[in-house]
Amino acid sequence: MKIGNKITELRKRDGLSQEELAEKLGVARQTISKWEIGETSPDLRQAKELSNIFKVSLDEMVDNEIKDVLIEKVNTTEKKSDQALKITKIILISMLSIFAIYLVAEIMFAVNLSRGRVETSESNTTMLKCSLDDKTYTYLVESDKDNNLVITSGSEYIADIVHDKEVKQGESFKKGWQLVNYIIYYFKDNNGSCE
Repeated sequence: MKIGNKITELRKRDGLSQEELAEKLGVARQTISKWEIGETSPDLRQAKELSNIFKVSLDEMVDNEIKDVLIEKVNTTEKKSDQALKITKIILISMLSIFAIYLVAEIMFAVNLSRGRVETSESNTTMLKCSLDDKTYTYLVESDKDNNLVITSGSEYIADIVHDKEVKQGESFKKGWQLVNYIIYYFKDNNGSCE
């Protein structure tokens, strides 16, 4: 819609004659008539005064569809926000799933460890790399198919401890898993770690 038609529509809506509107603006009635038939157009100052008189925005005066543009932008932003939320949910669910799998694996390992069983490779060989006080110790524990201890080798540190344990407590390690668990827990109890 052209501005002249809009002025006519708004003037009639408010029940004003061309003369009454011309008086409010301080222009001649013929000026209003020329605007309404599209012969001339109000300047920016006059358009602003018209928007104040009719209580509409300048965009509405010139039929600028800014409202539709804003609604479209808001809709686009909402769609992008929904997509980002869905992606975030997928990532969060994936991370929680991975954590749950890790937690189940840790629990299963702990249960096996507490039962006195540590899974070893098919050859029943367990290699441990332990560290304590910035020193690294390595141990090899090999057992037969029934997990009876066959060979132990590695750093002397634990060998001395194992020997002391046998001598002082009258114990010896007959199963491979017993020695592996003992080494792991020994380092753990003394603020070390084993891999």
